[in-house]
Amino acid sequence: MSARVRLLTRAGCHLCEEAAEVLRRVCAETGTGWDVLDVDSDPDLRAEYGDQVPVVLLDGREHDSFRVDEARLRADLAAG
Repeated sequence: MSARVRLLTRAGCHLCEEAAEVLRRVCAETGTGWDVLDVDSDPDLRAEYGDQVPVVLLDGREHDSFRVDEARLRADLAAG
């Protein structure tokens, strides 16, 4: 089964590092799989999200960008 949560990121992005910390904590507590994908590794992702990282995708849909709304993420993971 693929990860329910995906973090779109890029190297050297301090907001991406903060988002990863939130995801690490929340996903560990909820038992939710998550992964990280560098937008610079894919031209289509870079074109779509390059100026918007970090972006959190939940079940393939955009959930947050720039900052993770931890309370909303917890609620959506619990509901899903």
